[in-house]
Amino acid sequence: MAATRPLLPPQAGFGRPYLDHRPIVSGIIWLLRTGAPWRDVPERFGKWTTIHSRFRRWNAKGIWQNIFDELLRQADLKGQLDRSKHFVDGTVIRAHQCAAGARGGQQSEALGRSRGGFGTKIHLRAEGNGLPIAFVLSGGERHEAKFLQPLLEIGAVDRPGRPRPRIRPHRLVGDKGYSYPSIRKYLHARGIRITIPRRKDQGSDICLDLAVYNSDLAPE
Repeated sequence: MAATRPLLPPQAGFGRPYLDHRPIVSGIIWLLRTGAPWRDVPERFGKWTTIHSRFRRWNAKGIWQNIFDELLRQADLKGQLDRSKHFVDGTVIRAHQCAAGARGGQQSEALGRSRGGFGTKIHLRAEGNGLPIAFVLSGGERHEAKFLQPLLEIGAVDRPGRPRPRIRPHRLVGDKGYSYPSIRKYLHARGIRITIPRRKDQGSDICLDLAVYNSDLAPE
């Protein structure tokens, strides 16, 4: 909390002062980890309407993204980001059936219907130690391979004195869902080494580094 406090809005302004940020943020984290409805947030964190309102307002102002970027920058300054290899994968989060009527349309809310049901797919890139670097949201029916390029073009970590933000890893690790000639060509053109197993119809994997692919953080 200490690292993020300078990025949060002041608790005193022209109107009524904010309630303390700590229980509100704890309530938001509790809800995101449990997947419970807003109304079920325990009262020890405060009124659920207050928690919901602050979450939405901070999201609209880009505060959550600023916090994410600052935590990455601090980790980079401490040398905690491993750029020798990055991992990519996608996973679907099931949405409640009521989400089908979301305001603004399903597309703008990153919702879609796949074989697993109605939900959102998170496309994530993590650095070598498992810390998330970048993510993209899509409807649950979208394929991971369609979002690899945009996933690799965001997540730059800027640092004072560095000529340009660092963004590309030396090696990318992914599962067979990313095994497409267009993806391999894209990575080769940018000097990124590839650890992606080929599908059975694409030939042998004589160049696949199994030690890297079978590491603890590699996608299953």
